[in-house]
Amino acid sequence: MSGDYQLTEQHKNEVKNDLRSVLDLARWTMTQFNLANLYFGHGTDNAWDEALSLIAQVLQLPQPVHEDFLKARLTQSEKQQVLELVQLRVEKRVPLAYLTNQAWFAGLPFYVDERVLVPRSPFAELLANGFSSWLEAPPQQILDMCTGSACIAIAAAYAFPESSVDAVDISDDALQVAEINIQEHQLSARVFPIQSDLFSNLQGQTYDLIICNPPYVDAEDMSDLPQEFHHEPELGLAAGNYGLDLVDNILKNAAQHLSHNGWLFVEVGNSLVHIPAAYPELPLHWVNLELGGDGIFAINKAELVAWNNGEKNS
Repeated sequence: MSGDYQLTEQHKNEVKNDLRSVLDLARWTMTQFNLANLYFGHGTDNAWDEALSLIAQVLQLPQPVHEDFLKARLTQSEKQQVLELVQLRVEKRVPLAYLTNQAWFAGLPFYVDERVLVPRSPFAELLANGFSSWLEAPPQQILDMCTGSACIAIAAAYAFPESSVDAVDISDDALQVAEINIQEHQLSARVFPIQSDLFSNLQGQTYDLIICNPPYVDAEDMSDLPQEFHHEPELGLAAGNYGLDLVDNILKNAAQHLSHNGWLFVEVGNSLVHIPAAYPELPLHWVNLELGGDGIFAINKAELVAWNNGEKNS
């Protein structure tokens, strides 16, 4: 899927002949992004930050870019590399993370490509504080359900150094990307990729903490998504008319995979609006996120067992 905005030969000659410094190129790139009316939501939220991020990744500069680097001159080959990525970004509306094969989550770098979603979950905040408001003790066994790139699983392994983490996904393609990241972070002894349709291949396994960021985009939102999202795997986004197709299965089966004091955390994003009608008797705790974002609920094993034993909405 392509956008309407195109870079002309004049644009390319401007880059080659008129732009000198990192600042020049960043300002020009920001202008192209604004003219193309891009959507920003895969790592940055505005054209300037995305322009700087793109250039920094091409030039192997640390981010955020220090102001001293803004004055640096660029070679023709460096400008050409930037130009090629800008052209893909504005004409094909490819998310930047796919162009550079890198995304950041919870302060950690991850390899990504179009086999997985670009990491952006508010679970990063909970991982940063170690779920301190919820857990009585550090979890020993953790499940990251619908792991994708394994960014949450790996961040959980860093947050809880004594833990073992199962990184589960239905997609073999996604698990190949997860394996790349597990190896790059040297966590193969503690983070284990597992192919499973939710809990189907986890018989007998129990966890102190289950983290799940499942597909949760409802049909209405799927039809309205900006073009950038159509580069992401639909399997990782779409979840039926109300965005709760997987959530229903998780709520009915998670209790048998939780330890005595275990907690389940599930991100449902905008589909939180459908939760009250779908599960009117379900005693959920909605997580207050200080850094922004919403749509994560928590529920412990005892509450899930009670609900499944008699209060479940059919």
